[in-house]
Amino acid sequence: MPDNEDTIILEDLNDGDLVEQMHDDIYDGLVDEIEQGTKILLNRGWDANNVLTEVLVEGMRVVGVDFRDGILFVPEVLLSANAMKGGMGLLRPILAQSDNIASTGKYVIGTVKGDIHDIGKNLVGMMLEGAGFEVVDLGINNSVEDYLHAIDKHQPHILGMSALLTTTMPYMKVVIEELDKRGILKQLHVMVGGAPLNQEFADAINSDAYGRDAAVSVELAKALVGKTQGRVLEAM
Repeated sequence: MPDNEDTIILEDLNDGDLVEQMHDDIYDGLVDEIEQGTKILLNRGWDANNVLTEVLVEGMRVVGVDFRDGILFVPEVLLSANAMKGGMGLLRPILAQSDNIASTGKYVIGTVKGDIHDIGKNLVGMMLEGAGFEVVDLGINNSVEDYLHAIDKHQPHILGMSALLTTTMPYMKVVIEELDKRGILKQLHVMVGGAPLNQEFADAINSDAYGRDAAVSVELAKALVGKTQGRVLEAM
């Protein structure tokens, strides 16, 4: 269907029906429709924060549930995340000027030193953004110093480390030990993930959580945010 017909149809919907349609469009990975719908809601006076939480985040929540349950797969989730980013591109400049930005939490993520794989990390990052997290992606091949600098600069609730090689997995322990030595773990949770990892390894290196896939990682991150904030209060 041509874009102009889609626009006319979207504009004819009331707010409730439009939001439901946008949830479907996120699920189907329709970037243009999400951008159009976002513009319509903003033009109707919707607060950018409400568009984010009620439309984009809620739409991605459903995607995350179906990904977890094996109904959707990685290519489909990537399309949904891309559609969400289309709406976020319109909202981000508005949200940046607001003092009342709703955020699930702040999450710094990066692949460890010696490892250049990032597909899984990128998927986790997109799913976290879809769940309302503010995500700082450090990219690949990150040293202890890179993580320390990011933690100091961004003050995240959670640090996520990824590895795809068995030879780079041990570096996660190096990072965690340095964080512990500096007392940073009193106010920060650490999550690890990657194809060769398992819960036993995560426990052995004293990681707070092991995300076996992107959907589970999001659920774990949500659960950890409250605990992280509790640690901060106790430290004050």
